[in-house]
Amino acid sequence: MAEPADDELSSRTGSPDGEGLVSEDRSLLHQRLAVRELVDTEASYLHVLQLCASDIRGRLQQLPQEDLDVLFSNIDDVIKVNSRLLRDLQDAASRGEEQVRLVPQAGPSGLSFLLVNPLQRVTKYPLLLQKILENTLPDASAYPVLQRAASALQDVVTHINEYKRRKEVASRYTKVEQLSLRERLARINTHTLSKKTTRLSQLLKQEAGLVPKLEDKEFDDLEEKFHCVSLCVTELKSNVAAHLDALEVLLRFRPHESHLDIPGGPVAQYGDLARDLQLQAFPQFKQRLEGLVWQPLCSLAKALAGPQNLIRKRLDKLLDFERAEEKLSEVGSVTYEEEAARHTYQALNSLLVAELPQFNQLAVQWLRQILCTLVTLQGDLAKHVLQRAESSLAQLPHHHLSEPAFRDLVADTLDQAGHQLRSFQENFEKVLPPPTTRPLLPGAERQVQALLSRYGSGKLYQVTSNISGSGTLDLTLPRGHVVALLQNKDTKGNSSRWLVDTGGHRGYVPAGKLELYRVAPSEEDLRGQAKPHENSRQLTPEPTLAPVPSVPAVTQVVAVCPFAARSSHEVSLQAGQQVTVLEAQDKKGNPEWSLVEVNGQRGYVPSSFLARVPGPAPWGWSLPS
Repeated sequence: MAEPADDELSSRTGSPDGEGLVSEDRSLLHQRLAVRELVDTEASYLHVLQLCASDIRGRLQQLPQEDLDVLFSNIDDVIKVNSRLLRDLQDAASRGEEQVRLVPQAGPSGLSFLLVNPLQRVTKYPLLLQKILENTLPDASAYPVLQRAASALQDVVTHINEYKRRKEVASRYTKVEQLSLRERLARINTHTLSKKTTRLSQLLKQEAGLVPKLEDKEFDDLEEKFHCVSLCVTELKSNVAAHLDALEVLLRFRPHESHLDIPGGPVAQYGDLARDLQLQAFPQFKQRLEGLVWQPLCSLAKALAGPQNLIRKRLDKLLDFERAEEKLSEVGSVTYEEEAARHTYQALNSLLVAELPQFNQLAVQWLRQILCTLVTLQGDLAKHVLQRAESSLAQLPHHHLSEPAFRDLVADTLDQAGHQLRSFQENFEKVLPPPTTRPLLPGAERQVQALLSRYGSGKLYQVTSNISGSGTLDLTLPRGHVVALLQNKDTKGNSSRWLVDTGGHRGYVPAGKLELYRVAPSEEDLRGQAKPHENSRQLTPEPTLAPVPSVPAVTQVVAVCPFAARSSHEVSLQAGQQVTVLEAQDKKGNPEWSLVEVNGQRGYVPSSFLARVPGPAPWGWSLPS
């Protein structure tokens, strides 16, 4: 069946006067057909939207609401806008002619096709308007309006395509892959090596000033602010993690479970308060801190990873872009890969410049909210502790004192305790027995006397531990060997290596393994006063807290620190307890153990736990009042 417009066109072409109007009538016919196509497809599109909003969305109510919001997002707003557009189109198309309203049909399609239909519809508007514009006379009043509408919709489509391209680039580079070293090495090939070499070359030329560097002040400011936010998040995350660790350590200690054998009073009150804090206040605070501060902070730090990776990729693509621009200015053309690199950089840079300000703003708001939550939690904890402690504080001693008076009381108490501690230290030093002299090596008397006569007593030192020389001028000496100091530094001015004389050899030894020796008369010297022909001398070291590897039999010594026996062959000691040394070595001749008698019991103790008593006076001291 022929359309009315076709019949009218046929009647006009049959007359001689209608030949000039054929072209105009044909354009008008095509224009009406294009308008009808726009109206009919809009009605079908709106029917599909209403089907998605009412029927399909209603059948998916078993899905979570968050998923439904993502799937259908602003479909209700789209339906409202397109319904108004369809009414306006129908009103404009129905002027002067009768319209037959067709029932739109929705063919069998998948859900993904229905959901992407709004985006596809937007891209079809420029084509439909362009078709109407092509069949509109240039002198018609609707022509400039159609031009502006077609141009605006084309800009919208261009913006959509550009945004889609940016998102594709962003989704490609925001993924942070956790690759092992082997996987990273497996990805290296000649192509990647060539790209990295080219980038490094471009960067070196920029640093050397051979080629100009592209400056982007807007992006540099955005990047600086982003790095500032990232640094704040990292520091806060580290501090909160340390705070949580400290809380974990605090919760391990349970002072309220300790029994001090002090019934009632402040101790019991403190135990009740500590029990309440350990079992309620601190665990609740830790739980709230993890849920309201730590987890959001970790999410924020994770959200920063994507933009950080994009910024790093932008630097790489910037080097590629600058190299391509340099080649384009020199040669006039670039390869397909270089052109793709230029577009990738432009997309990355446009995306960052467009979205980084919003991201920085949201990140700062997020960080500010986390800080406010942290401060609120700390305040709630302080209030809870004070409220719980008010009843206990009223029963504690000195609760009636003001804060300044209580501070003065604490300071006076600490001063008094410090004075008592210093008095105790002075008394302890007075009664502390002098250490045992370190014995000379067998047959070393003549060597010591030779050094003494040559250098004097002020230059004599004794080796405190075995020395193994590692250099050509270093000496190897056993423990107890006596040497004379020649110079207290080496040729390079190092004061930790001393030049000494052993009486036969000269060389360097570590200064830390020498102690000053003091010459003192021995028992043989005392006997020599009665028998002048028996004149002998023994050299003794400067008094130190050294152990007694060799003690004459039945010598009175004391224990300088307590010792707990671990077997039946050993005997326990208390600090300051008098002992009788029976043998200064064990059965194998080891001088590190001594056989002693304590309170009628015999056994071995470490020789380093013993010290010689200066006289027969009993060991002991009185504590300060």
